Amino acid sequence: MKKLAYWITLAIFLMIGCPWLTVTFAGVNGMAVCLLLFFVINPLFCVLCGIFAGKQLRRTWLLPFITVILFGTGARIFFEMDVPSILLYGGCYLLIGIITMSVRAFVCKKRYNTENSAY
Repeated sequence: MKKLAYWITLAIFLMIGCPWLTVTFAGVNGMAVCLLLFFVINPLFCVLCGIFAGKQLRRTWLLPFITVILFGTGARIFFEMDVPSILLYGGCYLLIGIITMSVRAFVCKKRYNTENSAY
């Protein structure tokens, strides 16, 4: 449970804190930082959340959804994005998170079954 709280705190920082920092301190380089957030940092974090959530699927399956909700909140508040753009990016991030979560769960299940069938 502590790991889930850690990941949610990290998601709050990345999905709400980083947009706030971008809007507040980026200045001239704001567009470059936004592109970096939208196309590199957020997708990588969604992949990492999916990998973590796939390890213990019953406890942490909600993490990719929480991440996308936090992204939508941060994008709406700080970047003043319109709803279709938020839904497009959020849908892509959710798809990335769910795919990696499913792959990790499948790999963990397959590994568990092969280790137990050897005996």
